[in-house]
This record gives sequence, C-alpha cells and structure tokens, in this order.
Amino acid sequence: MNEPERRSLAQAIKSLKQGVARRLALRAEDPFWQVRYHDFNVWSDRKFTEKIRYIHRNPVHRGLVARPEDWRWSSFRHYATGETGAVEIESQWTARRRERLGIFPR
Repeated sequence: MNEPERRSLAQAIKSLKQGVARRLALRAEDPFWQVRYHDFNVWSDRKFTEKIRYIHRNPVHRGLVARPEDWRWSSFRHYATGETGAVEIESQWTARRRERLGIFPR
C-alpha cells in the first residue's frame, strides 16, 4: 500500500474502517476492527520479508487454513511462484507480464 496522494495513510485507513463499521453496526454485537491498526514503514528487504511472512502466516495462526497457500486472498503463491491470484501483487512477475503484453505504466 502506498501513501494516498491527498491525505495521509492514517486518514485513508480511518475512512475505510469507519465505512465498514457503519455497515456492520446494524448487524454485529462486537466491534469488527481492533482498537488501532499499527502502521510501519518498511525500509529494508529484511523488514519486508519479516512483514510479508507475518501476513502470510496470519490465516494459519488464526486457524482459518492449514497452510498459507490455502488462503484464497493470500499473496503467498504469487511470491513463491509468480502465480496470479485474487489480488494482483506488484512484483517482478507482474512487471514482466505487462512488458510482454506491451503495457507500460506511466
């Protein structure tokens, strides 16, 4: 995720959380969101690897799937093999795929 052009990332997350909370407020007894998200700028490859591993392992730790690759919304398979998943990930594979198709970002 990148910083929004007009506002801060914190403001974008706040807006997202408010919209979801309003829609769920009529149906849910418990809050959907945790009290606060924790933003963290990733400045090194080591930290990127640490954070992406955490994200990929989260559905397993929560008992939602047995393996990271089993979570439909995970980018695990993309990072492991370049496979296109439910959510497009910006990577060397997507860049090469676009180049083969003659699509060049501006």
